[in-house]
Amino acid sequence: MKNLIIVESPTKARTLSQFLGKEFVVESTMGHIRDLPERKIGIKTDKDFKPEYVLIPGKKEIIDTLKKEAEKAKKIYLATDPDREGEAIAWHVSQILKVPHSPDTFLRIVFHEITKSAIEKALENPRGIDMDLVSAQQARRILDRIVGYKLSPLLWFKIRKGLSAGRVQSVAVRLIVDREREIEKFVPVEYWEIYADLKKHLGGKLPEAPVFSSKLVSKNGQKIEVHHKDETGVLVSELEKAGYEVKNIDKKETRRFPNPPFTTSTLQQQGANRLGWPAKKTMRTAQDLYEKGLITYHRTDSTNIAKEAIFACRDYIKKTYGENFLPEAPRFYKTKSRVAQEAHEAVRPTEVTRDAQKVAGEMDKDGARLYELVWKRFVACQMKEAVYDETKLSVLATAQTNFFVLESLGRIIKFAGWLSVFGKEEGEEEGETQLPPLDVGDELDLVKLESFQKFTQPPPRYNEASLIKTLEEYGIGRPSTYAPIISTIQDRQYVEKLEGRFSATALGFAVCDFLVEYFPDIVDFAFTAHMEEDLDEIANGKKEWVPVVREFYIPFNTKLTSVSKVAERVTVETEVTDEKCPDCGAPLVVRIGRFGKFLSCSKFPECKFAKPYLRDAGFVCQKCGAKMVVKKSKKGKTFYGCSNWPACNFATWRKPKEAGEARP
Repeated sequence: MKNLIIVESPTKARTLSQFLGKEFVVESTMGHIRDLPERKIGIKTDKDFKPEYVLIPGKKEIIDTLKKEAEKAKKIYLATDPDREGEAIAWHVSQILKVPHSPDTFLRIVFHEITKSAIEKALENPRGIDMDLVSAQQARRILDRIVGYKLSPLLWFKIRKGLSAGRVQSVAVRLIVDREREIEKFVPVEYWEIYADLKKHLGGKLPEAPVFSSKLVSKNGQKIEVHHKDETGVLVSELEKAGYEVKNIDKKETRRFPNPPFTTSTLQQQGANRLGWPAKKTMRTAQDLYEKGLITYHRTDSTNIAKEAIFACRDYIKKTYGENFLPEAPRFYKTKSRVAQEAHEAVRPTEVTRDAQKVAGEMDKDGARLYELVWKRFVACQMKEAVYDETKLSVLATAQTNFFVLESLGRIIKFAGWLSVFGKEEGEEEGETQLPPLDVGDELDLVKLESFQKFTQPPPRYNEASLIKTLEEYGIGRPSTYAPIISTIQDRQYVEKLEGRFSATALGFAVCDFLVEYFPDIVDFAFTAHMEEDLDEIANGKKEWVPVVREFYIPFNTKLTSVSKVAERVTVETEVTDEKCPDCGAPLVVRIGRFGKFLSCSKFPECKFAKPYLRDAGFVCQKCGAKMVVKKSKKGKTFYGCSNWPACNFATWRKPKEAGEARP
């Protein structure tokens, strides 16, 4: 008789098979095989919230295969992913198979990387299904189902048919709506910056001294703030007549330490910042890398690293970069998350000696790019810090009865340390600024003065990285839920992404405001975070799931009944355009339908004219001079196309850079 190992995906099954002998058969469930029903709530709220699980359509053949293999297996190992969802899948499989094995033949094994040693260790240490983890996952599923199935019909009745609400997604929408209102209320304040280009006075000797830039920071010992052009003109006039000399030189050595290895959250953030990927793509690609045995499990909020991996990394650094790049002691990182499971590891390569070039043939282009991020981050985290020489130069400008101070900052790398792994790509936003050799008291010549008008900026709209970071800071959702959260709020058209940043739609404002007024707990950050803590307590065996769900359900259901009676119907604001309806002459307005925005006659339903909505991109076609409009690719990515299409086929992924000057 052979042993049966059950996993979720065919890729994982193939990778596992490489490390197992002929006495093992590996089968895949192809994801979940049982869930709540699609067309009804499927929860008996009057019977301790008992779920009514059903087989997922299309899985009968897979289940028949699993049952057939299970009946003739010596032992059955459930090897689904090492998290709550994986534990729940294992439990569902065990409930469906119902094979009359003794307790020691139906076993759960977990591993955080798909390598030969990890699999062997897991097989040597099997356990039973952890019902605390299953209960936590079940509680989350039931809470989300209650909110979705109970609250969505109310939104249909009070706002618009077809809407839906989510327990965590609604909070994410509120973050974006709140930020949009901050931006709307923001009043920019004008200010000016003044820079002097200077060089050491050499009295006409050749070669001339190098020029450096210095920023005006104070006048007569007081920090200077310039808010009007007239003030700027007066200051520039004085500085043109001033004498300049080096007042002070402050030199110090600074160190920049490497970042910890990736968690799920930071991996998604870097996927957005470095690769321009949505969280969904990052997680999908990471899943593939994990199932191929190339990285450790990618759903984790721990920065813990196995000692064996640390020592292997240190040995690699010593051989590849030299002992000079190796810290005296290994680096250990403290996990910030209060609920992280230290048994989990950070995301790292399973074999540090296999860099991106060595494994390029085992993955596609996207996989190679993400693997390189993971590999470099891991190697860097065990290397010595980068060392910089920083110089702060103070320049005294004396003009009759007034004196001014200008400052220049210089920064050069003294020892690259962990930056050697990344080279120039590691976002050196500060960069290197080399100041010329100078001494205190050196006389300086003024080359030119420049003033720049600027305005204070509103808080930026969220992009994928900053939204994930904020959700994590608030303790909302789990890292593995961020990708589906972000996808869902876009699919529901509560928010839209333009040029990589999220803004709330009129529909998003309407739904958010309705929930804030009538269901404040649902969109309250602290309340949602507390619910996550309760789910963690369930997972840790400190709370029972039924009381937690009941505590939420009773007041929620009471509120639902009262709101359905007292709340007035909400009107979703429409954006009026300058275009006129060709049928009746009324203004066209922007509406949101099932497939996104479209233009419709403002007299609907009397007039039913409608056409596609094309947003003005704010620049013209470089090929024919027509207006450029915002479009979406088949994969949902924003691009800009000529409004004269198909007569003109010009398109671009990026807006042209606006002309403008910038100073450090």
